[in-house]
Amino acid sequence: MSAVGQPTVAAPSTGPGVLSWPGARETARRAGLRPLPGVPVPLAEALGRTLAEPLGALTDLPAFDTSAMDGWAVAGPGPWRVAGRVLAGRAEPAPLADGTAVEIATGAQLPPGATAVLRREHGWTDAALLHDRGPRPLTTGQDIRPRGQECRLGEELLPSGTPVGPAVLGLAAACGHDRLPVRRRPEVRLLVLGDELLTSGVPGSGLVRDALGPLLPPWLRAAGAGTPEVGYVRDDFGLLRDALRHSTADLVVTTGGTAAGPVDFLHRALAEAGARLLVDGVAVRPGHPMLLAELPDGRHLVGLPGNPLAAVAGMVTLVLPLLHARSGRTVGPPALAPAAAPLAGHRTDTRLQPVRRTAEGVLPLAFDGPAMLRGLARAEALAVVPPGGAAAGETVELLEVP
Repeated sequence: MSAVGQPTVAAPSTGPGVLSWPGARETARRAGLRPLPGVPVPLAEALGRTLAEPLGALTDLPAFDTSAMDGWAVAGPGPWRVAGRVLAGRAEPAPLADGTAVEIATGAQLPPGATAVLRREHGWTDAALLHDRGPRPLTTGQDIRPRGQECRLGEELLPSGTPVGPAVLGLAAACGHDRLPVRRRPEVRLLVLGDELLTSGVPGSGLVRDALGPLLPPWLRAAGAGTPEVGYVRDDFGLLRDALRHSTADLVVTTGGTAAGPVDFLHRALAEAGARLLVDGVAVRPGHPMLLAELPDGRHLVGLPGNPLAAVAGMVTLVLPLLHARSGRTVGPPALAPAAAPLAGHRTDTRLQPVRRTAEGVLPLAFDGPAMLRGLARAEALAVVPPGGAAAGETVELLEVP
């Protein structure tokens, strides 16, 4: 990168200083503890969002007694006289008298008076009667799904803050919902900084291909953000200042410019904007010079380092905890796994190591330098390696990668 005549400005002396990795994550989470308002949306638009209210049942589930198998609904002890057929989706069937049966399909409404369902493979008929040939005697209630077996009308099924995945959509539809109250997606503006970046073609002659423009937006969407708007800003203080000034996004994420190089203008631009630094450096490798700032109107900016794996470290350290909190997402306990081999650590800082899972635990992957993505591309998780490293067999926390 080439200088453009602007002076280098160091971080304000009143900044928070370098935080520990857990401390930085907690600071980011607390910064996001103003969940965005809820809005009702059709089920088809709710995927990937977060429930703004508990999901309640609008009906008993199932809403009526149903057959769990194809066969015959029977009343009382056998043998039985077969008197018709009941199919799913038809009007309520007529009552059954003791000693009678009706052929029935899985999911069909059980006739009043039915005491059990005889599976098709367990029944046989002669000229007039149905007989039970099952391995055990038929019992009352066998292969019947009683009304309300899964839930009752008004019962809370899922708490507020649950991410809406395919199974949540299916449950919501099954119990009667056409729309779901979900949190508004945080709007994110991604600013990729630097004169040296190409957006197409093969790098060379001092130019490098931008990897973060393609890498980060899908990760942001997976974390609950709206479709991120991506902008490229050259190494010019005025352009960066104006880009920050004119953004209305809930969260601005920048890449590069977080250190104290000749064209690292982010600290200066934040100071001019009246921002308050919440995190200014984290004791983590890679990604040490990341930052989090609160803008005067309450919105936030996360500055990620420009090296790709270092930027990913900033994502999992600052961006994801903040986004999850802003989305109102509940976050479960951390995933843990043993190290299948020693995991090298930094002397004083936490290290985030790309790993793959094996039956014995997690193994480190090569090509894990700050500017590399080859290891991450093969990774199934990032292991949180404490200062000094982790011995084989020692339990480490895992951070999922999309």
